[in-house]
Amino acid sequence: MNKLINILSELRPEFDFESSQDFIIDGLLDSFDMITLVSELDNIFSISIDGTDIIPENFKNLKTIENLLVKKGIIL
Repeated sequence: MNKLINILSELRPEFDFESSQDFIIDGLLDSFDMITLVSELDNIFSISIDGTDIIPENFKNLKTIENLLVKKGIIL
């Protein structure tokens, strides 16, 4: 999970992602950030996140992003 925190921190260093339970509602990620994050995750983990998976529910917090990665075969 530390790798995921590092990725998010590089994307938005001004926020504490570990303390938020909802990145969208708390204003930590917007739609542009989600697309940027998907691109980073695709590149770093050599995966392809489908467009149908790019929904706020999958990027709500660390656990939901981790669950998405696990679905793609990535274990953090």
